Amino acid sequence: MRRLSIFIISMLACLLVATPSLRAQKKGTANQSTEERYGYFLESRKKTVRIPFDFYSNLIIVSVILNGSDSLRFILDTGVSSTIITDPSRVSLENMRFTRRVTLNGAGADESVTARVGIGNTLQMNLMRANFQNVVVLDEDVLKLSEFVGAPVHGIFGYEIFNNFTVTIDFVNKELVLTSPENYTYKKRKGELYPISILDTKPFTDAVTMISNGVEYPIRVLIDTGSGHALLLDSHSDQKMLPAKMIDAQLGRGLSGVITGSIGRIDQVRLGDVSLTNVVTSFPDEEAYGAKLYNRSERNGNIGCELLRRFKVTLNYRDGYMVLKPIKRKLQESFEHDMSGMELRAIGAEYKSFVVNNILADSPAEEAGLHIGDELIFINDRPADSMSISDLYKLLQKGHGKKLNLLIKRNGGGIVFAQIKLRRMI
Repeated sequence: MRRLSIFIISMLACLLVATPSLRAQKKGTANQSTEERYGYFLESRKKTVRIPFDFYSNLIIVSVILNGSDSLRFILDTGVSSTIITDPSRVSLENMRFTRRVTLNGAGADESVTARVGIGNTLQMNLMRANFQNVVVLDEDVLKLSEFVGAPVHGIFGYEIFNNFTVTIDFVNKELVLTSPENYTYKKRKGELYPISILDTKPFTDAVTMISNGVEYPIRVLIDTGSGHALLLDSHSDQKMLPAKMIDAQLGRGLSGVITGSIGRIDQVRLGDVSLTNVVTSFPDEEAYGAKLYNRSERNGNIGCELLRRFKVTLNYRDGYMVLKPIKRKLQESFEHDMSGMELRAIGAEYKSFVVNNILADSPAEEAGLHIGDELIFINDRPADSMSISDLYKLLQKGHGKKLNLLIKRNGGGIVFAQIKLRRMI
């Protein structure tokens, strides 16, 4: 399935979630006001809070109130250790207290980016609240997440949510369920339980086995809700794992730019007791990804939301386990990749204008004569602005041999007709 994969391998281990002086304080008692309490907690003595989320391009996006005023939308990402505001234009910076500048390195081929650390902030999601928190604010919106997700995105967070609560991700009802860990009780009806390890603030599991070229490989993977792909295997993995057929592709974006690599299919992936076949798998290039990872010897890759969305997922960091409950109808869906060979970017005030951002060599898009910068006006007589970028990718990822008629606005103002014949390239 063609989805944006955001790799936020930001290497933020040196950044504290709270200032040293505040980190040493006790978390407070139930008698303290919510403004005085330190850290993450549920208001009104709630044991459980339900929080709706949007699901765009296989990414979980939640609404967050920053400092009681700025209404933002964050990607919930288990792979990121700090709260990062990626779009500084949407934040009242004059109301924040900054202490220092930092340089962030991450996946991608370009240079590192700079940011400021703001202290003493509050975050709210429904009845979840966090006081006295550090927030990393990028100096520039280098990720342009909104354009590739096709909906407003202003930041990323993850670790502190999962570390302070038992989190259930209900992909069917698009709902997060946050429960105080002491109030969560595992029961068999909730799904199968598998151990996880928290290393460098990130959750890993050994419950995954892959079968490639007739050989079975147990693998350790990061559980990564901030990635839209199904499975990613690090470039240092055993070369015998590699599929016979792969294509070059842009796999996603990190803090340091575009991540290049290849895409192929793994014959079978077992996640616990569930077997998945012909899984579309990403293989990032060494220079753009692998060389910038810590503790590479302790991992083989990661699993993202294209795979996780086939389950109801519960992560319990405190007790070191995850719970997976298969969603039967989702398990029946095949794994597909884009059949056009073009990457789109959403622009405009409501992200309803779609331009071609990249074209693969020898792909149906190249064969149809499409150019980078072309804007889609109509697809099969349907106005492009009546669709979302997720709708477009769904259209482009199914129907091998299907022809799509496109009306294109080319740079310079000319109108061009093109017909693209979809082809399964892997």
